[in-house]
Amino acid sequence: MGKLAARRIAPLWRQAMTRRFDHPPSAEEIEEIARDAMCHLPDPFASHLRHVVLQVDEYADAALLNEMGIEHPLDLTGVYEGIPIGQRSVDTSGTLPDRIRLFRQAILAEWCEEGERFEHLVRHILIHEVGHHFGLSDEDMHALEAQQ
Repeated sequence: MGKLAARRIAPLWRQAMTRRFDHPPSAEEIEEIARDAMCHLPDPFASHLRHVVLQVDEYADAALLNEMGIEHPLDLTGVYEGIPIGQRSVDTSGTLPDRIRLFRQAILAEWCEEGERFEHLVRHILIHEVGHHFGLSDEDMHALEAQQ
């Protein structure tokens, strides 16, 4: 078994105990943590996220930053792009699939700045974006995160 395969099998909590700032997590590692968080959400949340695209980019693009009124790409760690479940209708059929985008460099910058556990930070960002998909309030998002 190769080194990479062995690392993927190691539980995320064990990886978190050995994670260091001098070896920044890759986009693939961030995606793995985010997918794990999505899979461990309670139903009905987890089952409704099967068709949501999860994407990890290095930075938010200029068009998105302009659209959101954000000046610096390190100020945006994630975004939900789509139509929240409560706003869907037959008129929205044929639209692009919903997507959650996480931005690696902004997540890394926040991790270094705040010093919290990396997996916790990624889960927090993911749950916030999932909350937008479901049209949840900030209070509901915090309650959902507490269930993790």
